[in-house]
Amino acid sequence: MAEYTRIPVAAVGEKRFHVMKIEGYSRAKQLFSSGKHTRSACFSVGGHSWAVQCYLNGDTDPDFISLYLLLDSSDDAREVTAEFSFSVLDKDGEAVASLSRTHCTRSFKPKGLGWGYSSCVRKADLERSAHLRDDSLSIGFDVAVMKAIGSRVARVPPSDLHQHLGDLLKSKDGTDVTFQVGGESFSAHRSVLAARSSVFKAELFGAMKENTVDTIEIGDMEADVFKSLLSFIYTDSLLDGEAPGDVVMAGHLLVAADRYNIERLKQICERKLCSHIDTNMVATSLALAEQHGCHALKEACLQFLASPSNLEGMKASEGYKHLKSSCPSVLKELVARLLPAELKAAKDIIMEI
Repeated sequence: MAEYTRIPVAAVGEKRFHVMKIEGYSRAKQLFSSGKHTRSACFSVGGHSWAVQCYLNGDTDPDFISLYLLLDSSDDAREVTAEFSFSVLDKDGEAVASLSRTHCTRSFKPKGLGWGYSSCVRKADLERSAHLRDDSLSIGFDVAVMKAIGSRVARVPPSDLHQHLGDLLKSKDGTDVTFQVGGESFSAHRSVLAARSSVFKAELFGAMKENTVDTIEIGDMEADVFKSLLSFIYTDSLLDGEAPGDVVMAGHLLVAADRYNIERLKQICERKLCSHIDTNMVATSLALAEQHGCHALKEACLQFLASPSNLEGMKASEGYKHLKSSCPSVLKELVARLLPAELKAAKDIIMEI
């Protein structure tokens, strides 16, 4: 189990980021049964010594990893107020939002029981993610010791609303509508969907028939696309593993985001497609841009096709036939922008459309 401490420049000696790396995760789970813990090395923050207790099989529920921050000692033996968070780290050492917990500010007693989460990380979510690498796991602890201003505390923890809403979606507590998509069922909350999408609001609370039924069938979308859309609606972020983005999935999600008027998701997908333009995908991306009003993506595709070799490569791609049939006007626009050096390819396109 390897550990290190990073000192942020802005912390002024009052904040630390400590990392505990658990190698041989599978064997460690066998060694520490439910209720048994391993403990980090002590690390210093704000002149106090701290440690973290980790229950790989939970302190009460074996489906979770439990984490608790302890005040190991104090120079003046008084209570210490601190803010802290626990995060599973990705390969670059950055916190994974869906596997993170930010606690409100708490007062710690020396050698006391500490504060933390019994259900900090769901093991099933961790073990099917990309963040358990070579059977090793890195967990980061941000600890900031507070300075009191009168009776007030100087820091306010960042919002963890996305975490709570994500947990609400997973638990299905209070759901009041079910979607049938691609042979799978997805339960959700009408009010959350309506708050995030004007289209869902009209469907679920307007005069449309969906406001009177409990099950809604969506026949023209894949189940994994709807799952990602639903997760974004609740958490404002993509599912684990989608951050770099499968380009095909990004295209499907862009269509779904435009359909349900979720503008931020649409822009995220558009940016992904802009960064993955090649001769195989440019025709498909250009058709998407034209059909769904993605001006930045359209411009990026047209600039890419200004090269004669890229233009020839696009014509050999699978998406070119669909582009010709669905968006002939954008091909005419492309021809009009081509320089004289590309006129031969332009004439070929003109003959085809």
